[in-house]
Amino acid sequence: MDPMDFDRDELLAIFSAETEENLRQMEEAFVRLESAPDDVETLQAIFRAAHTIKGNAAGLGFPALAKFAHALEDVLDRIRSGALALSTSLATVLLEAVDGLREIAHGAIAGHDSLRRDHLDLIERLEATAESADDPQQALAPALAAHDERRGSIGRRWADLEGAFSRSQTLRVDIEKLDRMLNLTGEIAVARERLGDLLDRCGRSPEIETVVEAHRAADRLFLDLQEEVMKIRMVPLGPTFRQFFRTVRDVATAGRKLVHLELEGEDVDVDTNVIEHLRDPLTHLVRNAVDHGIEPPDVRRALGKDPTGRVRLQARHEGGSIVIQVQDDGAGLDRARIIARARAHGDHRDLESMPDGELFRLILEPGFSTAERVTEYSGRGVGMDVVKRNVERLRGSIGVDGRPGAGTTITLRLPLTLAIIRGFSVGIGDDTYVVPLDSVVECLEFPAAAGRAGRGVLSLRGQPLPYLRLRDHFRCAGDAPERENVLVLRYYDHKVCLVVDRLLGESQTVIKPLGRVLGEVPGLSGSAILGSGRVALILEVDTLLREALKDGRAA
Repeated sequence: MDPMDFDRDELLAIFSAETEENLRQMEEAFVRLESAPDDVETLQAIFRAAHTIKGNAAGLGFPALAKFAHALEDVLDRIRSGALALSTSLATVLLEAVDGLREIAHGAIAGHDSLRRDHLDLIERLEATAESADDPQQALAPALAAHDERRGSIGRRWADLEGAFSRSQTLRVDIEKLDRMLNLTGEIAVARERLGDLLDRCGRSPEIETVVEAHRAADRLFLDLQEEVMKIRMVPLGPTFRQFFRTVRDVATAGRKLVHLELEGEDVDVDTNVIEHLRDPLTHLVRNAVDHGIEPPDVRRALGKDPTGRVRLQARHEGGSIVIQVQDDGAGLDRARIIARARAHGDHRDLESMPDGELFRLILEPGFSTAERVTEYSGRGVGMDVVKRNVERLRGSIGVDGRPGAGTTITLRLPLTLAIIRGFSVGIGDDTYVVPLDSVVECLEFPAAAGRAGRGVLSLRGQPLPYLRLRDHFRCAGDAPERENVLVLRYYDHKVCLVVDRLLGESQTVIKPLGRVLGEVPGLSGSAILGSGRVALILEVDTLLREALKDGRAA
């Protein structure tokens, strides 16, 4: 490979990352500028981002991208000089221009630096809209800019955060390198556990004691190293959360609504792989909250509510998990409507006596929608089941709560990382399985009087709990031991039991993906290598407990 080609590849990678970061900041800034058009600092930040993209594009030989960025820069300069007033229509076109910049940049990096007809049309629309922005009828109404002064404070806070960020020293690292580092720490963990087992078998002598002490010291250093590797992979949720200001703005504008997005827990850290899998579910949830949760301003006034609806996106740590909630103060959930839709879908269960949490989770089923109308963003019943499926792939759970007129809250509970699992190991025959520790409530001995059925119900301090015997579920060969054990697990609002042969205790293991064959087995989500060198399978708890709960109700 020619060294110059290699250098250009490196430059393109840096250009791609910096351009995406600038475009994301422009989106966030345009949304807050729409509510605070006098925020000079925000406008200057947008202009600098567009100017940077234009300069970088020209330097790398992307004339089409530079031309488009220059057209956007001209309009921004006129707004900055006061020659143009920012209007809702102009803000919409400016955001479309950001989308166009992103599309052209992706094409240029891939070797196709050109402007299509729709890109040229967008430049013309940008200029035409800018010419009409002085029309006072199209300018942002003062009431709209003043209805939420909090956005101005958010803009100032973001400027402070951006200033602090620019002063910090950062280094971009390919995520694949971090993955390899984590895999190496996992392999080292297996090797050190095996070495520890061998030392335990060597008996005790002064020489062996010295080696054991050195091994323990190396163990402490290794655990510190593993913790630092995990911290490197952790990134704050703030940048991901702030992307939804654009989503809320677009959906609210399309529905002629006033909606304010509140963020809480932006500094909560989570594994970068978790964030990648979170974007689509959160996008569905935020769109639904605005499009079908928040009522139009006139309806809210008639109900005695603030005409500006609120959507809150918040995150927090709970134990070894991260909890993310999407909450709105809109129309809420109506039991009668959900039951009617469920009946229309052929559900003949006793829905009237179902607890709210269980009944409301019906909206997560494929094709289920309580929306009275289908819009560009939601209402076809194909979004919430995608959210549920993606969350379960992350070894997480999703809960739904709400009341008529008081809004809806969707709660996602996810592991902090997809790379390491804090688990509780159990034995079935000669095999070892790992259950996520966050799901475990307690352990106890399985009562002999409960029988040997593969599924059923047992009494725990007078409370009937459904159980599933893993030996039967996985068709384990050999006879069950005389004494079996029960793992009591939390499943949303319920407690459900797994019956196992042996309880092996807590462990922290690096997760390995399953092969193509085992990847299709219901109830398994991954594998882990034990200190003995053997493989343990990680249980997909939601799938197993759903089956146990279903059979328990029938019993």
